[in-house]
Amino acid sequence: MIEHAFSPLILKNKTLLPIVQGGMGIGVSAHRLAGTVAGLGGVGTIASVDLRHLHPDLVEESLKFTDEAEYDRLNLIALDREVKAALKLANGNGMVSVNVMKAVASHADYVRQACESGVQVVTMGAGLPLDLPEMVANFPDVALLPILSEARGIAIVIKRWMKKNRLPDAIVIEHPKYAGGHLGAAKKEDINDDRFNFDRVLEETFALFKTLDLEREQIPLIVAGGVNSHEKVKTYLGWGAAAVQVGTPFAVCQEGDAAPEFKKVLAEAKSEDIVEFMSVAGLPARGVLTPFLKSYLRRETILQANAKPDPRRCTQALNCLAVCGLRDGLPKVGQFCIDLNLAAAYRGDLRKGLFFRGSESVPFGAEIRSAREVVEYLLTGVKPADLQTA
Repeated sequence: MIEHAFSPLILKNKTLLPIVQGGMGIGVSAHRLAGTVAGLGGVGTIASVDLRHLHPDLVEESLKFTDEAEYDRLNLIALDREVKAALKLANGNGMVSVNVMKAVASHADYVRQACESGVQVVTMGAGLPLDLPEMVANFPDVALLPILSEARGIAIVIKRWMKKNRLPDAIVIEHPKYAGGHLGAAKKEDINDDRFNFDRVLEETFALFKTLDLEREQIPLIVAGGVNSHEKVKTYLGWGAAAVQVGTPFAVCQEGDAAPEFKKVLAEAKSEDIVEFMSVAGLPARGVLTPFLKSYLRRETILQANAKPDPRRCTQALNCLAVCGLRDGLPKVGQFCIDLNLAAAYRGDLRKGLFFRGSESVPFGAEIRSAREVVEYLLTGVKPADLQTA
């Protein structure tokens, strides 16, 4: 395990690096990235959504269908493959997690499959995961990590879970001002609200623990969003966080599962190229202003004005989201097919791809380096020798 000066993260009595690799879909964090980070001693995370795109045989088979049940079946096969491959790559080190979006219609099926495939952690965000304990009732050894953004949501989840005699094994606190992808705020205007600041959420959550007679160590808190330097890691752990979750810096590393072109877009994006917009899931999102997103945002007002419920707008009959702005005709949210556009980004297609990304710079600029180098820098502050003067 990489030597460092911080206290370890403890999950299910397992000693880990205080580094959690965030789940990034479609296909950005699959078995190769998750297994590598776990192999280093951290928590590696597979993003569960629509993993069939990573398996040519499943993509070919999916061309035969228009039934959403068949797509779900193929995606569960892909998830099983990815979990088992990540566990093999980790070789008993660290822990392998699967990230499941609550907003996905088949989220319970993804949780069940991940557990049956041997996953060690289930992480759930994009909605309050109030029923997650029931989903894993037959898998008591699986650690549960809800992703939340403010103390109020944390209180709701903990109190509801306590009635079920279950506590989160850790909680990921994701700041919508810095994170990539879907953001934990109801509106774009809320993204910069002080209630999401890490110091405030940590303080309020520790105060909550006292009112519930919980010790700090019982539920480790993991901060997420904008973690791109050793100094930030040191600061956040000094505030009482048990670990940090890191997304974009891992997305652009050598072991990232997406195409080289994808990594190039994310690594080279300037601050002015990173924008917030409303996703089809009804949540604000953050990504790179690529040709697709530029074109979409120019037409967004017109598309929203013409929004109307129509199942035929679900281009592949996926019905992947429980609520979809395009399919359901919701005029104030996104009007595009998120599955097709994220899958195009995974392939590196600038013309059609939606490239999710965090707001902050990546540690090594446009350099595509290894996951080990990312972890070593975050935990020790030491950059690779050839970048130390950069």
